[in-house]
Amino acid sequence: QVQLVESGGGLVQAGGSLRLFCAVSGRISLNYNMSWFRQAPGKERELVSSITWIGGTTYYADSVKGRFTISKENAKTTMYLQMNSLRPEDAAVYYCARVSGGSADSWGQGTQVTVSS
Repeated sequence: QVQLVESGGGLVQAGGSLRLFCAVSGRISLNYNMSWFRQAPGKERELVSSITWIGGTTYYADSVKGRFTISKENAKTTMYLQMNSLRPEDAAVYYCARVSGGSADSWGQGTQVTVSS
């Protein structure tokens, strides 16, 4: 069993930046990918970015490429999402998740990101 806890969300003006944190604890396996998803009101949850715990290979959704950066610190078992040039359409609840075999099997509780125009 693994526990994921997000933090770092908040209110920011359009064009601003936020850094999200995902603390990972419990039965940690390095053979998983870790991902950030987001869900805005009335919309489906979407994959924003992911990173392999070993090797650090990254993926970004087209909508955030060039603005968001995913990273991790294996020693601290923490994952980050640096979000720059935020837009109103980036507003959502952001979740970190552990992904195995193409599907997420563990989720955090989410952190709210609000972007004012």
